[in-house]
This record gives sequence, C-alpha cells and structure tokens, in this order.
Amino acid sequence: MRQQGTTTGPRHRPVAVLLGPRPAEVAAARRAGARAVVVAPEPSVPSDREGAERRVRTDWRDHPRLVGAVARLAEAGHGRARVFGFGPATALAAARANEALGLPGTPASAVSALMDKAALRARANTLHPARPVSFARCGRAALIPFLTTLIGYPCVIKPRAGTHGEGVLVVHDEAGARAAAPYYPEITDLLVEEFLEGPELAVQTLSRQGRHRVLGWTRTLPAPAPAPAPAPDPGPPAHAPTAAGHDAPVALDPATAEAVRALVRGVLDLAGHRDGPSHTEVVLTARGPRLIETHPHPGAEEVTQLLRLAHGTDVLAHALTAGLGLPAPVRKPPATAHAGLRYVDFPPGSGPADAADVLAAARALPGVVRVRLQVPPDATVHRAPTGTLHHAYVLATGPTRPALTRSLDRATTLLHTPAPAPRPG
Repeated sequence: MRQQGTTTGPRHRPVAVLLGPRPAEVAAARRAGARAVVVAPEPSVPSDREGAERRVRTDWRDHPRLVGAVARLAEAGHGRARVFGFGPATALAAARANEALGLPGTPASAVSALMDKAALRARANTLHPARPVSFARCGRAALIPFLTTLIGYPCVIKPRAGTHGEGVLVVHDEAGARAAAPYYPEITDLLVEEFLEGPELAVQTLSRQGRHRVLGWTRTLPAPAPAPAPAPDPGPPAHAPTAAGHDAPVALDPATAEAVRALVRGVLDLAGHRDGPSHTEVVLTARGPRLIETHPHPGAEEVTQLLRLAHGTDVLAHALTAGLGLPAPVRKPPATAHAGLRYVDFPPGSGPADAADVLAAARALPGVVRVRLQVPPDATVHRAPTGTLHHAYVLATGPTRPALTRSLDRATTLLHTPAPAPRPG
C-alpha cells in the first residue's frame, strides 16, 4: 500500500513555484520531493543543477502576469502547485498569487500585518499589557526630537514598512535625535520605540492551519556599538548596530523557553498568520521576552543553514513540504555539538583582497563549513553595511565552544587581512 502523501513518479510530484529564489531554495525543493518552477524576470536564475525543472521569465512583481504564468501550469489547475516567496517582497507576492488562484496559504492580509511594524507592535503589546513596549508613530521627521523625548533614551527609530533593517537608527540623547531628523524625508512614516535591553534570539517557526511549531532558535550576537561622537558635534545619526553573527544551539531554562514560544505563537495568532514559515526576533528583557519584529518568511539563508547544522532541522524543506502536503522531512541528528555564524564587513575603501587564496585558507580551517562573499572578489566597498546586509560570512562547527570560537576568529581574521603591497618593478 502506498503511503499517504507519496507519489507514483516524478511527473506526479507537486510543483513549488519559487519567486526569484536563491539556489538554496531550489535545492530545498528537491530535498522536499517537489518539482521546482523558478519565476524570475531575468535569465540568470538558478540552473538545473540546483534542481529547477522549469524557468519562467516573468516579473513576479507584476501580479496579473504572475497569476497568468502560474495558471498555465497544469498542476495549478489540479491543486498540486503552490507559490512560495522566501524574502520580504516575494512573500507578499506569493500570498496574493495563491489567493487569486485559490491555492492554500496564509492570506495576503496576514502577510501585510506582519510587515506593518506599528500595527504589529500594538498587537504584541496586548500580550503583556502590564509592561508594554513604549512606542509612537511619527509622520513628520521634525517631530523626532519631541517623540524620542517622550519615549526616553536610548530609543530606536525605524521605517514602519522597512526591510533588511534599512533606515533603523538608535539615538541616545536629544542631540542624537536632532541629528537623526534630517536623515528621513520630511513627510515620512516611522516608528519610535524604546530600546530593548537583553540577549536576542532569532526564532524560526512553521505554521500549518493556524498551529505554530517553533523549529528552533539561534542567539544573535550584537556587533560593537559605534563610539559616540565628541561633544559638541553629535555627528551623523547612529545606525542600529548590525549583528556580529549567530550561535546555536541555545539552552534556555524551561520557563523562559515556554515564554518565548508563547510570545511568538501569540503574535502570529494576532496577525492572522496561519500557514508557512516565519522569522521572529525576540529580546530576553528583565520583564520577560519582548518582540522586536516578525517576518512572514524564513531567516536569511545562512541562519537557516546554521539551524540545520546545529539542530538537524531543514527549515526550507519543512516550509515546502507543509505547503505542498508532502511528508515532513526526517530530522537528522546534528553532526556537531556547536555551530556558529560570523559576519565580515570591510571598511569603506577596502574589500576582499587576494580572495582566492584567502577563501581557500579560511575554508581549510578545522570545522569551517562555508565561507561566502556577498560582494565580488575584486570589489571595493564604498560604505559600511547597515541592517542585516553584510559583505561576507563564515559558518563553522566545533566539538566545543572554544574550538568553534577559535576557528571562527581565525577565519574572520583571514578575510580582514589586507593585501600585500605590490613589489616595486
């Protein structure tokens, strides 16, 4: 007897329609047992070696064209296809397309609710009304100094609908608030909220028919805060410190772990998120876990890979099998005791020097799993990255935490090594 959810042959497998995917997402579709159809406006989409069976050259941002392209798939007409978007923009496009085609998935309204940071903050505050997170909406940049005084210092300024942490500033006093005001358009849509102190977690969750399963979490390591400008010049506005990396696994006491799960599930319920993956940032404050943001898509590729190394949990394959009604992937026991991720950013005016030799040396270190440049090997960067965007990263494993730290430190040091000066001719 054939097990429920299995198929009789490759042509009967359900289709995962992937919008502008990364190669890792196409490979995950193969691991999930699905056929992958890649939709992207340009021809430089992942090739067949990642598992894509078909490429559709369509701009997925054009809703009518996307719906028309997916409707022409025979599998969509028989309910054996679903559109997936694993990024900030593609998640909403996928939800709208699934709704238009009558395919299962979280409603577009729920995806939009998770992307509206002001509405999400108000909903999350109902979960702990006795000690809510202070925040205020700001529609004019000139009001920033006044609103930050009301919230108290330090505080965070962020676009209400921003992505990748862009435009997020931390201000520590009134002078910093005045310096921040010109950074934004005069007529704007911002959120000013209190700065949350404490360890930060990145929580990966999969929802199915309104039930939310926490797949795992990583500890976010904060980057050093920039040095304050000397008085009386406040200098340029201070961007929120980017993460230095992530570590896993993270052991929490049972009460804290349950409080984190309850917060994440409560926020997803209030937003109406019923199906699909999500990525939630939580701070363990002295008052208990508090929400930073929730996103209607998985974490960055390197974060999901870290979870796979540390927990044996394949976040992307779980999201695809759940969406397509396929058997969930079998969890593989982690092959390591500790795993870590470190970001590397180059100072403006520099870049990865002697990339081939440096990458080879870093990859040869004990426990190093991946070293990836996010900029071209011969690039010169012109500004420091902000938000969640970085120039490079290193993934590694180790039998002990000190061994892991040594490999990560050596790899990041290698990537920062300047190029030798050319010999005189």
